[in-house]
Amino acid sequence: MEIGVFTVSDVTRNPLTGETPTEGERIKAAVAIAKKVEEIGMDVYATGEHHNPPFYASSPTTILGYIAAQTERITLSTSTTLITTNDPVKIAEDFATLQHLADGRVDLILGRGNTAPVYPWFGKNQQDSVELTIENYNLLRQLWDNDVVNWDGKYRTPLRNFTSTPRPLGGVPPFVWHGSIRTPEVAEIAAYFGDGFFANNIFWPKEHYQQLIGLYRERYAHYGHGTADQAIVGLGGQFFMARKSQDAVREFRPFFDNAPVYGHGPTMESFMDQTPLTVGSPQEVIEKTLSFQEFFGDYQRQLFLIDHAGLPLKTVLNQLDLFGELVLPELRAEFAKRRPAHVPDGPVRATQKVGAAAG
Repeated sequence: MEIGVFTVSDVTRNPLTGETPTEGERIKAAVAIAKKVEEIGMDVYATGEHHNPPFYASSPTTILGYIAAQTERITLSTSTTLITTNDPVKIAEDFATLQHLADGRVDLILGRGNTAPVYPWFGKNQQDSVELTIENYNLLRQLWDNDVVNWDGKYRTPLRNFTSTPRPLGGVPPFVWHGSIRTPEVAEIAAYFGDGFFANNIFWPKEHYQQLIGLYRERYAHYGHGTADQAIVGLGGQFFMARKSQDAVREFRPFFDNAPVYGHGPTMESFMDQTPLTVGSPQEVIEKTLSFQEFFGDYQRQLFLIDHAGLPLKTVLNQLDLFGELVLPELRAEFAKRRPAHVPDGPVRATQKVGAAAG
C-alpha cells in the first residue's frame, strides 16, 4: 500500500488571520510539504494541474522536477494531468524527462479536469472531452511504447516518422492512473490498458464510487489482466487531527466553513458522515481510513488532501508530523495484515522493472 499526499494547489485566504498567501509562497510550501512527506516515511507526493486562479499549479512537472532534486525516495505524481487539453506529445516528453531526473520515481494520474473555461483556452471544446481523452491517451501510449510513430487523429495534426524524446527511462513508461469521479468511459480505458484507476472520492457518497470502481474491476478482469480484486485502485481522503478529537473539530471548523469548495454548504459533521473527511483524533483517522477497504476492496494507493482551505504551512507540517508518529505505522501494519497474498501491493516503478530485467 502506497500512502501519500496530494494537493489541488489552491491559493486560499486564511479565515483566522484574513491573510492570503502569495502564489510564490504556496509553490514553496508545496516543496516543503513534499520534503516532509519523505521525512516521515510516506510514499507519494502528487500535485494537481490548473490554469486558472485561485490555483498555482499550471506546470506540475516543473514543480515535481524541483522536488525531485531535494528528495531521494518518494514517488512524484500528479493528482491530475489534463489529458484533454494537453498535447500528448508534450505529456510524453515532459514525464519521460522527469523520469530521468528523478531516477524513475514518477507516475501520473490522467484526468479530464473539471474547469470548463480551460477547454477554449487551449483550443478545445468541452463537449469533446471524452473523445479527447480516448484519442489523446491512445496517442500517448504509442509515443511511449514505439520509437517511431506515424499517427492520424481527429483532434491533432498528424505525426509522421516522429520520435518522442527523451525515451522513457529504460524503455519503461511511467505508470499511469486514470482519474475519474463520474465517467465510466475512463474506467473502461484504465481497464483496457491494465492501468490504475484513481477514484478521488472526497466529495460524493461512497455508493457512487463503488459503482465506478466495481466497473473498472470487472473490465480489468475481462481484458485478462488478472482477477477483479487484483486491479490497481487508488483513493482520495482528507483529514485534520489533534490528539483530542474536540480540539481538531474546533480548530478546523473555520477553515471548513470558509473553504471555497465546500464552505457555506453542508455542515462539517454532515460532510464527514458522507465522505472520507475525518476531523478528529489519530485513532479516528485510522479507523475511517481502514473502513475504505470494506467499501471498495483491497487497493494500492491512498492519497490525502491536507493543505487546502487556507491552512497555513506550519499547521500542515504539524499535521504530517502527527500522522507520521501516530497514524502511518498503524495503517501500514493493518493494511499489510489484511491484504491477500495474490493482490499486488502497488504499481511497479520503471526502475524496478529495469532492475528486474537486468538481474
